[in-house]
Amino acid sequence: MILEPLVVSTGVVALGEIGDKTQLLALLLAARYRKPLPIIAGILVATLANHFMAGALGTWITRTIDPDWLRWGLGLSFLAVALWMLVPDRHDDDGRERSAPFGVFGITTVAFFLAEMGDKTQIATVMLAAKYDALVLVTIGTTLGMMLANVPAVLVGERAVKFVPIRWVHRSAAVVFAVIGIAVLAGAGR
Repeated sequence: MILEPLVVSTGVVALGEIGDKTQLLALLLAARYRKPLPIIAGILVATLANHFMAGALGTWITRTIDPDWLRWGLGLSFLAVALWMLVPDRHDDDGRERSAPFGVFGITTVAFFLAEMGDKTQIATVMLAAKYDALVLVTIGTTLGMMLANVPAVLVGERAVKFVPIRWVHRSAAVVFAVIGIAVLAGAGR
């Protein structure tokens, strides 16, 4: 079947993304900036770029960087994000519009691109592209899977701050990122 790479890639990534750190990131960005359209567009652009480059870059990283160094880098990055989440924004609870030096679209694009580095969906993209030898269909499928999992998270996160104070969202996210960071440093997922 000619569309098999597209269908399989979409399903694998949509299921694999549920509860993943990038889905949490989508929720947090939506809660922080309350601008769903630029966040969704940023996720789309970042995922297309990341997953298209995943075949070459993912192979290079796993062959070049020692797994222990990669683990330490990822673990410390999660702990840094946990600390960052505890720093309050100047206008978190006053309802005013958020501003960012690169705009919400830029922040989302960079954050998602980096968060996908070494992620299971990026690795799945590498494996699926190798299996099907259909990089374009696999990239479209994995990107569609990411969007199916993350767009609802953006829409929920944007609405959640109307009922939950943003400081509690930040504290909860900090705990989750800290736990993930400690787990990665301890060797979980090896």
